[in-house]
Amino acid sequence: MKRPGRWIALTAVAAALASSAPAAAQETAADAPPGRVVVADGHVDLGPRFAAGAWTIEIRDDTGAAPVWRHLEDVVLHAGAGARAEVPQGGEYAFLGAPGSPVWLLPQTQRAGTVWPGWNTQDPGTTAKVGREVTWRLRSVQGPGSFSLFLTGAFGAPRVVFDSRKPLPQETGIEAGSHVHGNWAFGAAGTYLLGLEMSALTVDGGRVSDDRVLRIHLGDGDPASAFAVAPPAGANQAPGGAPILVWAIGALVVASGLGALVVLLVRRRARRAEVG
Repeated sequence: MKRPGRWIALTAVAAALASSAPAAAQETAADAPPGRVVVADGHVDLGPRFAAGAWTIEIRDDTGAAPVWRHLEDVVLHAGAGARAEVPQGGEYAFLGAPGSPVWLLPQTQRAGTVWPGWNTQDPGTTAKVGREVTWRLRSVQGPGSFSLFLTGAFGAPRVVFDSRKPLPQETGIEAGSHVHGNWAFGAAGTYLLGLEMSALTVDGGRVSDDRVLRIHLGDGDPASAFAVAPPAGANQAPGGAPILVWAIGALVVASGLGALVVLLVRRRARRAEVG
């Protein structure tokens, strides 16, 4: 399928300048202490890094005194009533719904009192080990409405990166060393779980990949309740970054092998009894 991310690299600098990305996004960030957090205001970035040598999708949190990297399972992004907007007039926004219909928007440009999510591939380990590009896939969307991610260019025309109204998975490319912000749009208030995957070819010819779930809560209610929402099948992670589904299949294979061995032993004993 067409990869809209090919133009993301070309507009990354313009988008970063237009969104006034903070200088902290260029600094090296430490690992956050254990604990779950709800981020409702300030700058965060989604991105891959080599954490303890393992390629992992994490959230870079710049909302505190010093930037830190957090595990996605420890973060909920929250936007309240201030994120509610209406679909603009014009056919170019038809992917959001009918003009005038409600839409919940985490905007491309920073707005006080609203969480400001972007994505970056600027972690020093990533820039040193990834050859050229990171492939970003949207694998699943779980929530009360649709989800789309789009960029607004210099002339105001939206460029759609992801659109859950179309078949999934969808993918885009992100140049290594880039930092971009876009518009995260949701069709209704509530909790959303976005199943994401990021992969890349390394400079030594290897391939790295990880898939995680990003939790976002929009509107009223307790945003921390999003931690209890079960992710899509196969999207959760077991220790070491392997999907739980893979571990389950492996266990099933082992169990099947043991079952076959038991049947074989029973048959052998039965044959020996007949010969005796």
